[in-house]
Amino acid sequence: MKTTMKKRISFILALALTLTVFSTGCGQAERQTETQVSGTESSAPSASESQDTVQTPGNEENAGAESEVQDFAATDLIVRFGDEGEAFTLHLYDNETAAAIARHVGTADWRLPIYHYDDYENWEVMQYYDIPSRYDIPSNPESVIAEQAGTVYYSEPNRIILFYQDAEVSGEYTPVGYFDYTEDFVTAVEENPVLEGWGNKIVQISDSE
Repeated sequence: MKTTMKKRISFILALALTLTVFSTGCGQAERQTETQVSGTESSAPSASESQDTVQTPGNEENAGAESEVQDFAATDLIVRFGDEGEAFTLHLYDNETAAAIARHVGTADWRLPIYHYDDYENWEVMQYYDIPSRYDIPSNPESVIAEQAGTVYYSEPNRIILFYQDAEVSGEYTPVGYFDYTEDFVTAVEENPVLEGWGNKIVQISDSE
């Protein structure tokens, strides 16, 4: 009888130990599975997170490129003959000389003096405006023998030449742009007032009105 009782007690203890080990093993397995799943989710970004990570630097570069293009994309400048003159549009050609002028004017408006407007050869058809030497302007001159009214050229060193009448003047000029030829335009050039007390005229060039 005692032997039978001992066997029963031993069997119960063995069964309890087995259940305990089994339960512990399952719990550890479940925790390991949860840890693996959690680690996978945290290490793999969502589609939207991946797009942000990859696209944001690219977008910044594109924005910088677009900004740079805009800095050099000026196609028009505004010109006034006199401090209070009417605004006329100078349409720029697509070349390095015109782009450099637009870039410089974009940093600071130009107010250039006109010292010679009726005392040099061909003054009846043209004017020239000297640009300060601190501005670096590239040029690609070509031989010109005939000019249409309203055409603007660059002439080294640092000189803008405006033909406000049709002309046949030989020179080595780089084309810069043109004004729409109108009577108002010609009148504004010819009747640009002399600055009181200074003895010269003024031409103003800006990138906006």
